[in-house]
Amino acid sequence: MKWYKNLYVGESIEHKQKKIIWKIKHNAGLLNTYVIAFASNNQNILDIIPTTNLMQKAYPKKELMIIGIAGDYEEALELTRRIIDDTYTNTGKVDVYNYLKNLEVTN
Repeated sequence: MKWYKNLYVGESIEHKQKKIIWKIKHNAGLLNTYVIAFASNNQNILDIIPTTNLMQKAYPKKELMIIGIAGDYEEALELTRRIIDDTYTNTGKVDVYNYLKNLEVTN
């Protein structure tokens, strides 16, 4: 799993961002928390994934690039909108993958 350096974080979890990231990396249980990642297929722009999915051993997370975390589904939708808005504002397109893919990531 890779993490976008300038991670988008929902307002409800800003104060516990490091703890949540640690829990995700160590498969600790998190309910009602979501990550936003690059789409797993060509038909979508982004994927919103419940963190409970990431705890499953069979979940394909090795190549997952997380660009945002949110405290609930509604907040995940808002972050997704913000990511797309930022991309469009800076490029005039909604190609989030190409806009963010070359920016630094952390492991």
